[in-house]
Amino acid sequence: MKNSYPIILTPEEKGFTVFIPDFNINTQGDDLTEAIEMARDAIGLMGIDMEDDGKTIPAASSAKDIKPAEGEIISLVDVDFAEYRRKNEMKVVKKNCTLPSWLCYEAEKANINFSQALQAALKRELNIADS
Repeated sequence: MKNSYPIILTPEEKGFTVFIPDFNINTQGDDLTEAIEMARDAIGLMGIDMEDDGKTIPAASSAKDIKPAEGEIISLVDVDFAEYRRKNEMKVVKKNCTLPSWLCYEAEKANINFSQALQAALKRELNIADS
């Protein structure tokens, strides 16, 4: 499920405090970009936790219904809960692969962790940056 939630950004001496009304949670960031990223992360985490607990994820309220205080910024943050879950799911799966025996021998001799090497190669191949 994908949705766009309103957030309230409050400028601070350094960065922004973010309030997410639909989830009644706060986060922060050192600059506007980081504050929005942190809001997306907080919403995603809260949403999948709610799903795991059998609760319904709140519908997004309308940004026009939010009345900001002086100096506050209203913005929208889009979150795809299914994508967030996929990217943050740390459950491991076992995969079987084949490789030439000479390569297996050389890798074992070099004490290479096959799982780490395969993960690194897949990330490189898929252009996925380590986070």
